[in-house]
Amino acid sequence: MKTNIFLLLIITFVLASCSPKSYLPADTSGGTLFQDLQYLSSDELKGRETGTTGEDLAAEHIASRFSDLGLSPKGTKEYYQRFTGYESNDPHGSDMAGQKTPVNGKNVVGFIDHGAQNTVVIGAHYDHLGMGAFGSLYQGPAEIHNGADDNASGVAVMIWLAEKLISKKFDDNNYLFIAFSGEEKGLWGSNYWTKNPTYPLEQINYMINMDMVGRLENNRLAINGVGTSPEWTVLDDVNKKFELVKSESGIGPSDHSSFYLSDIPSIHFFTGQHEDYHKPSDDIEKVNIQGCYEIGNYILQVIDELDDKKITFTKTKDESKNSREFKVTLGVIPDYMFQGTGMRIDGVKDGRTASNAGIQQGDVVIKMGDLEVADMMGYMKALGAFEKGQTIPVIINRDGKEMSVSVTFN
Repeated sequence: MKTNIFLLLIITFVLASCSPKSYLPADTSGGTLFQDLQYLSSDELKGRETGTTGEDLAAEHIASRFSDLGLSPKGTKEYYQRFTGYESNDPHGSDMAGQKTPVNGKNVVGFIDHGAQNTVVIGAHYDHLGMGAFGSLYQGPAEIHNGADDNASGVAVMIWLAEKLISKKFDDNNYLFIAFSGEEKGLWGSNYWTKNPTYPLEQINYMINMDMVGRLENNRLAINGVGTSPEWTVLDDVNKKFELVKSESGIGPSDHSSFYLSDIPSIHFFTGQHEDYHKPSDDIEKVNIQGCYEIGNYILQVIDELDDKKITFTKTKDESKNSREFKVTLGVIPDYMFQGTGMRIDGVKDGRTASNAGIQQGDVVIKMGDLEVADMMGYMKALGAFEKGQTIPVIINRDGKEMSVSVTFN
């Protein structure tokens, strides 16, 4: 009997050592993560548009949470780093001035100093679309865009990570937490911070960005930027739960891009587009709270596995050029989680090129003119070949059947 108990103890030890570490609270249905998400996506903040009172209230909340947790201020004035942004087609230009109307915003920056050699940046943008005047896909009258998934979810997970990483269990790195504003305007906040850093860039090991992590479904999790360091293989090493959809490029439509362009290994966690994207219906009731905790737990496992290792930066191919660089666009929202052949459409903008041609949500574009579209990169390359007013045939796959539609770029 004693031998059996001894063997059982050994087996239990081995199984425990093979299982991924978990830092999840006993009850993941609420807690401070939910409370942060609830406040940031409330009507009181009126959509958190950069330069508004709603943005100020959100920034004050984040700064207060950093202070309560014991994070040191790392802005230019306490936790805040103020900046002025202007509408621009190039968020990474040499200066931010481009148009006549300035908009004042602020980043919120907190620091955990463990006295380590390397520092990890953990970021998420907290601004959204306000009443929907800029960037909204909603066709009705002005209405509050609460942005629960985009990106109150990322900020709530970021603050939860700060609660965990302040522990001595994670003292192999220092941690810099940055809540960016102006992301929806063109990566203003992260662009400004990397050009006016409040912490030495050379001491930053890598950057983790969370943007739209609130709609985990079927355990499918996208991670962009995995080509920015060979050490990102750790993402597979510790993964026991998620179906990972990975992309190599360090350039993408979120704040990790600004750090990649500063030669810092950078990744972006993302649970995918949905029908509520940039609409008033992106509310807290649709957020997968359990999923937010699980993604946060996964990030902690990645950080723990990397330990104090200094990881290597590598350049990547630009797979996701912003459509504003092209003369034409289809006027669709791509499905960034799609892994089949072609470019699957997750949403169609009313009154735009695709809508006028009868293209629908769920259609997969496989050819534009004479150009094959094998994936997202192929779609982006194809767009560069066409001009406004030009009419071309577009081959789509709809419900397993190929069909041709005539598209005129407007």
